[in-house]
Amino acid sequence: MSEPVICFGQQPCGIFPNRFVFSKIRTARRLQSEIGGKIIFFLHDSDHDHRETCSKLTNRHTNKIERVNFEVLNKTQKLYSPLYCKTIKPEWKEKTRRCLPNLVGPECVDVFSDVESDNVTEFCIEMYRGMGLMDGIELVRSSDPELRKQAIDVDDHFADVPYEGETVRARFKDGGYYLYKGGSNYFEVPVDGIEKSQISPTRDTRLLWMQSIVHCTHYVTGAGETQYLNTEEAPEIEFVKRDDIDRSGEAYTDIDHEW
Repeated sequence: MSEPVICFGQQPCGIFPNRFVFSKIRTARRLQSEIGGKIIFFLHDSDHDHRETCSKLTNRHTNKIERVNFEVLNKTQKLYSPLYCKTIKPEWKEKTRRCLPNLVGPECVDVFSDVESDNVTEFCIEMYRGMGLMDGIELVRSSDPELRKQAIDVDDHFADVPYEGETVRARFKDGGYYLYKGGSNYFEVPVDGIEKSQISPTRDTRLLWMQSIVHCTHYVTGAGETQYLNTEEAPEIEFVKRDDIDRSGEAYTDIDHEW
């Protein structure tokens, strides 16, 4: 009998992960301590929504919530590029580092200072590694072109395509690829052939697409996921609700963890 594969999924969610992400990690580790096996973090860095990387941090002096997010090179990247293709503005890191002592402890400032990447996804991953959150966890990225080639075909999907000198994530519909303008408005982008390595799933096709890659036996779900995941599509998976955590939407900023 093969060993358990415990998986949870999430977009890169800022320089400090949300507390609900920490809860997913802690739940996965607890489950591993009970049944063994390995843990996979399915990092959905194909997503393009820049709001996903906003960290809510409490000012240590005013006790008010402040929001910290990446600043990227241009508007096209901000609105349409997948997170793994967003490039951080050169001045952003030093500007943010000067603000952090008001928001987090010195250990977290040191972790932040040690990260050298100018890529949004890579910066997040290095932060989480520096905080000790990724120890013993296998990372699988939805942006990985080789993994994309191994995944099942999905009719409802996005494709990473060139546009205005950038790579953008365009939604497939009505035989074409479109970018979202707001409201119910989209505009079509010219596409000259699509390879499987460019394709990533939508929210509704992500579960089976992911499962065709990770083959997990257990999946730790977040509160939002339980509302849209069609668990009947994957009866071989045991779905486990993540443990409760207070202030779930705020950033997790501890270095010493209680697993």
